[in-house]
Amino acid sequence: MQIDLDLLFTWGAVAKKYQKDEIIFYEDDLALFFYQIVEGSVKMFCTNEDGKDFTHGIFKKGSSFGEPPLLIDEVYPCNSIAMENSVIIKISKDKFLTIIEEYPEINKSFMRLLALRIFNKTITTKAVINQKPEFRITAFLEHFKKHNGNDTGGKIQIPYTRQEIAEFTGLRVETVIRTLTQMKNHKKVEITNHKLFF
Repeated sequence: MQIDLDLLFTWGAVAKKYQKDEIIFYEDDLALFFYQIVEGSVKMFCTNEDGKDFTHGIFKKGSSFGEPPLLIDEVYPCNSIAMENSVIIKISKDKFLTIIEEYPEINKSFMRLLALRIFNKTITTKAVINQKPEFRITAFLEHFKKHNGNDTGGKIQIPYTRQEIAEFTGLRVETVIRTLTQMKNHKKVEITNHKLFF
């Protein structure tokens, strides 16, 4: 969801620069701000006891992130980090809640965004609980293509590394590499110059 920047600044938002790999908030921090990306990109992830990351989402210019705990007075369930040098707007929880109360169109867009995120999380969970690596990877690739591809039905380049795909699917990177090779051999994906197409 993208709220007009002038409106956010009018209500007291501030812009902050984050360097690549700088943490924006940590897991278990209390949610106190609404965040919207002006430049750059952000990854939300959790790390298990073995140091393995699971990516919950990658957010780019114009996107907001981390809203659900803001609405229910909860802590963040995962970390967020700038994936590149980024500029992020933040506004206090109280002012953000006033904005969505006073602007019905923003409220409607926000409700749609939350519904979409719940739907996507359900699809992701369905894929993760399936133990077959090819199913998990295919579900991830189909989701990406649906939200970033075109309607021609042709293959598009997947801009994620094998490590990032592993973090999205909860698989080991070696499993991702082996499974993508098998999928390539069965003509389910194309790999050209180490670039993945689906």
